[in-house]
Amino acid sequence: MKKILLLTVMLIGTLAIHAEEYAYLTFETNSGEKFSVPASSLTISISGNTLTTNGVEFTLTNLNKMYFSNTNETTNIESVTIEDWDKITDVFDINGRKVSPNQMQKGLYIVKSKSETYKVVIK
Repeated sequence: MKKILLLTVMLIGTLAIHAEEYAYLTFETNSGEKFSVPASSLTISISGNTLTTNGVEFTLTNLNKMYFSNTNETTNIESVTIEDWDKITDVFDINGRKVSPNQMQKGLYIVKSKSETYKVVIK
């Protein structure tokens, strides 16, 4: 029994050491879309069927896998025009910090409205 406990502790310690080497935690949905969040400021919470990380929400049944990587693997970014800024409920930068629309500078943002969520690139 002591050998099994010691082996388990060693494996968990090894996993923690390896996780620190990666820059991003990437989430892949069932449709193949990927979204990477910085591992350095990573926070994850689960409430019911929703996983929230750095301000981005995923439905657990829509997640295929999540894994650590050294590159930002975010996909499925398309050009959109947001016409009604008053319908926007939240804006988050890539580090998961909530910002107001007038604070947006060049970079990648997650913009949430009452009906949709967009990945927005400001060039």
